[in-house]
Amino acid sequence: MPDGPAISESNLPQDGALCHGLIRELLTTVHTQQRRIDQLVHQVHQLTKRRYGPRADTLNPDQLSLFDEPPPGDTILSPLPPEPTVTVVTTTTPKTTGHGRRKLPENLKRVTEVVDVPEAEKLATGGTWVKIGEEISEKLDFTPSNLFVRQIVRPKYVVRFDDKPDELTMAELPPEAMPKSKAAPGLVADVIVSKLVDHLPLYRQEHRYARQGFPIARSTLCGWLAEAADVLTPLWQSLTQNVLSAKVVHTDDTPIPVQDPEREHCRTGRIWTYVSEHGTVYDATETRSRDGPLAFLTGFQGYLQCDVYAGYDELFRTAKGSIVEVGCWAHARRKFVEAEKTNPREAHEAVAQIKQLYAIEHEAKVLDAPARAALRQQKSVPRLASLKDWLARVAIDVLPKSPLGEAVTYARNQWAALNVYVTDGDLAIDNNTAERAVKPFALGRKNWLFFGNDRGGQRLAVLASFTATCQQFAMNPWTWLKDTLTKLPLTPANHLATLLPTPAAK
Repeated sequence: MPDGPAISESNLPQDGALCHGLIRELLTTVHTQQRRIDQLVHQVHQLTKRRYGPRADTLNPDQLSLFDEPPPGDTILSPLPPEPTVTVVTTTTPKTTGHGRRKLPENLKRVTEVVDVPEAEKLATGGTWVKIGEEISEKLDFTPSNLFVRQIVRPKYVVRFDDKPDELTMAELPPEAMPKSKAAPGLVADVIVSKLVDHLPLYRQEHRYARQGFPIARSTLCGWLAEAADVLTPLWQSLTQNVLSAKVVHTDDTPIPVQDPEREHCRTGRIWTYVSEHGTVYDATETRSRDGPLAFLTGFQGYLQCDVYAGYDELFRTAKGSIVEVGCWAHARRKFVEAEKTNPREAHEAVAQIKQLYAIEHEAKVLDAPARAALRQQKSVPRLASLKDWLARVAIDVLPKSPLGEAVTYARNQWAALNVYVTDGDLAIDNNTAERAVKPFALGRKNWLFFGNDRGGQRLAVLASFTATCQQFAMNPWTWLKDTLTKLPLTPANHLATLLPTPAAK
């Protein structure tokens, strides 16, 4: 606009060209302000949702129903014309929901308590009482865990000889994984599981052991964790080799605050997870530098399912085709969910199409890998082609920096990686496997808050690798840790792999 007095309703320009210019300037200003308002509304919505709302990537269910069936003449969601509606009335027997009382498992220890008719009543009744059976009622009960002292008694012997001096003899102590520690394997296993599975910080464990009769300083508990991690590190290295020998590996990372004596506040470290059919391993790094995954994945060949972190780009470049990137449709869907407030129709339409891809995966869940790949080629590939065309059309009009524009750009930039999963039945449609694996650290840091130092972070990563792998294979992590810490000093180095957690037999 030209310089001059402010324009108001009483001072409108009479020149048509000037009016047109004024209108263009005002429209530009309105569009710029509206774009900024949309961005701020989107940010407030996301912050409010993360603070107060549910975590699942879901849209308004009432709005979602608008796109379950395409409108007349719309071929975006389905190329086939709608079939005539036929009303069918059927009568079905309601299925039981299975919410009755479950039978108590046979593997639990039974403590028997006999409740008999009092002897006085028997004498008062008279007659001959003949037992013909019994009625058994069972209730699930609990006794609190408690500390106890395991004594190792070694008898001493004096061996007397006629022709030489007497000798003092007793048995040697059995080898121990932590010989300098006062804690037996069962107690060490309890500290590890309480910290990494139940997310109990050491100060809470300190109070719990005090209630059980013997206070244990948290510095002592911390020392036990460090010593256990050190003795289990060779086994962690063997587990890492097993995990990376698989055809498909899922990876993700999560931030962890780390105390730094040179700073007033904690700095941000990183925990990385790597999950395959052979187990779960964690690694800790000081930063989110690409050097962490590059070093850890040295020698790996196969499919790597991950997010769009730029640090992986160097890995794929140097691998020269030996590592194939697999995208995550959950990440792509999440961005469209975040665009719901600014572009509701397009966001719901995108989520509805991605939902159809997941419906195919639900159908393929019971199939083996070859049959799953064939089903994807038959049903998923056409859906993906339709979605690709839809993204191209939307990209023409959408603002690149808007939430919807960013979602469309993400999906189009990652399109090749997002389509890899349909080529092999062993691949997954998303990277939720790795996201679930890092969730325990996200829960844990709300309780134990931070790592004391980088070395402590790596030690916790070693221990968490075993608890997570045990849970992945439906094993009791306390039982495995206790048995392994007992057997470890008796196992040769070339047989360490025999101690690793294994999947439960089906």
